[in-house]
Amino acid sequence: MPELPEVETTRRGIEPHVVGRRIRVLAVHEPRLRWRVDASLPAVVAGQKVLAAGRRAKYLLLALERGTILLHLGMSGSLRVLPGETPRGKHDHFDLVLDSGQTLRFNDPRRFGSLMYTAGDPAAHPLLAPLAPEPLSAAFDDAYLWRVTRGRRVTVKQLIMNARLVVGVGNIYASEALFRARIRPERAARRVTEREAARLVRAIRSVLANAVKAGGTTLRDYVGADGAPGYFGQKLYVYGRAGQPCRACRTPIRRRVQGQRATYWCPQCQK
Repeated sequence: MPELPEVETTRRGIEPHVVGRRIRVLAVHEPRLRWRVDASLPAVVAGQKVLAAGRRAKYLLLALERGTILLHLGMSGSLRVLPGETPRGKHDHFDLVLDSGQTLRFNDPRRFGSLMYTAGDPAAHPLLAPLAPEPLSAAFDDAYLWRVTRGRRVTVKQLIMNARLVVGVGNIYASEALFRARIRPERAARRVTEREAARLVRAIRSVLANAVKAGGTTLRDYVGADGAPGYFGQKLYVYGRAGQPCRACRTPIRRRVQGQRATYWCPQCQK
């Protein structure tokens, strides 16, 4: 599933191609995405200029002259910038055709992505309003994480993956951050010390920032706006490395299912 680094990589990839351009046509080939695409949307966005390309959590936000397009990549989606005459593929579900002659094409084999629009403040949209602070923002600091872990019986890994507490820390990066913070993923959040919370904040920030620099992580479907895979997978310490030696201590990495997701950790480095 594309996580925050993959979505941010996509945003940076499409930004120079879409900002300042007018939308000629929104061609919806398959409206049955996670939520059905509103049939009136092509008429609403046609002719509008793209003013900015932003991101909130895992949502891409294309600010237009009279509203905002909200895009979500779902579990297997990708956005590509292509020449307008490029033939469609089997899972290409919509094209945002620009006045440059290029098209922003959405491909999603599983159709869990979404395409929505709001005429109001996007921050007030029902999908965005409940979201927690961004992990790379000043609002996500040591004091914040220490406060939200207090009294919580849920595991620390499940806590940092809860979008109502921290946005954008998906399964891959949660395992990697906990390894760097030297905290076992099954530890109850309330058992995390103040010093460990501070360490975990730094680890989350570092892992996400480095993943963005590497273009995200490609495990199966994800590619960036230019079609290139993400290379952070080459730098993973624990995720997907069950049975392989820890890069720090050589102890075999362990795997278990936690909250219906695969979790990886080093039994020696993480306590």
